[in-house]
Amino acid sequence: MPQIRLHVTTDEATAHSLLDLLELEFEEDGFAISTTEIDEYEKIWNASVYVDDETEKDAQARIEKVLSASNLNLNIESETLPDIDWVTHTLEGLTPVETGRFIIHGSHDRDVVKAHQLAVEINAAQAFGTGHHGTTAGCLEMIETIGKKSHASLRGFAPILDLGTGSGVLAIAAAKLAHAKVLATDIDPIATRIAKQNAIFNQVGHLIDCKTVAGFGSPVFAEKGPFGLIIANILARPLMRMAPDIAKNLKPGGTVILSGILSEQRYKVLSAFNNQGLAHQQTIWRNGWVTIVLK
Repeated sequence: MPQIRLHVTTDEATAHSLLDLLELEFEEDGFAISTTEIDEYEKIWNASVYVDDETEKDAQARIEKVLSASNLNLNIESETLPDIDWVTHTLEGLTPVETGRFIIHGSHDRDVVKAHQLAVEINAAQAFGTGHHGTTAGCLEMIETIGKKSHASLRGFAPILDLGTGSGVLAIAAAKLAHAKVLATDIDPIATRIAKQNAIFNQVGHLIDCKTVAGFGSPVFAEKGPFGLIIANILARPLMRMAPDIAKNLKPGGTVILSGILSEQRYKVLSAFNNQGLAHQQTIWRNGWVTIVLK
């Protein structure tokens, strides 16, 4: 199905403001939203929403509503993108990512894995998470750090929840390090199917249970939890909204790793989780994104 880019042309400040507004409008739809600098000299930017031809009309009407509410008189342009599997096309040439003992690699780089490393093989697929994004890499770093700091090792945090699993890379990494049961959930059935395939391929399929769930709206959390470690690499607003449910499903004394958070959103997210009785332990920054650990 061809992909449509709906976009408006504006200045940098307005584009960044629209990014927040459009993320809020489309956060339940799973549409990709971005801002791009078009002309540095003229200071021209685009704010874009990527949809398909079946959702184009509805998405355009909703963008018009956002613009109207913000008193922005901007023209919405439409561009049909070439029918290419952009995820596969982009990821084919990515090099391995090494974070502590973890190495995340594609099948073409198996020969670079060293004996002491915990290898997670993830090939290009229609699901987020290859270790290259700052949010995923930050979570991998904190999974290992928590395991080192705990006297009982990461196994003592079982069971583990990977909320918004994408390709399953974080669930696989946690299962390999902890040798413990992991519940991996995602709103996208394609993601959970791919995560399950990846878990089996990485020989931890018996440890990881992949479920398609929107938020915490399933009895599976009560069946599998409470959790000693919850990893949630999503976006700031959904994280803040789910803060009470995350706290509710955490074991007493349990640990939470949060990512998908822009550095400027850090204090809002911290406030939401502090209100649930969780205290900040550590924050790391990677390429404008932060990963936060709470307990």
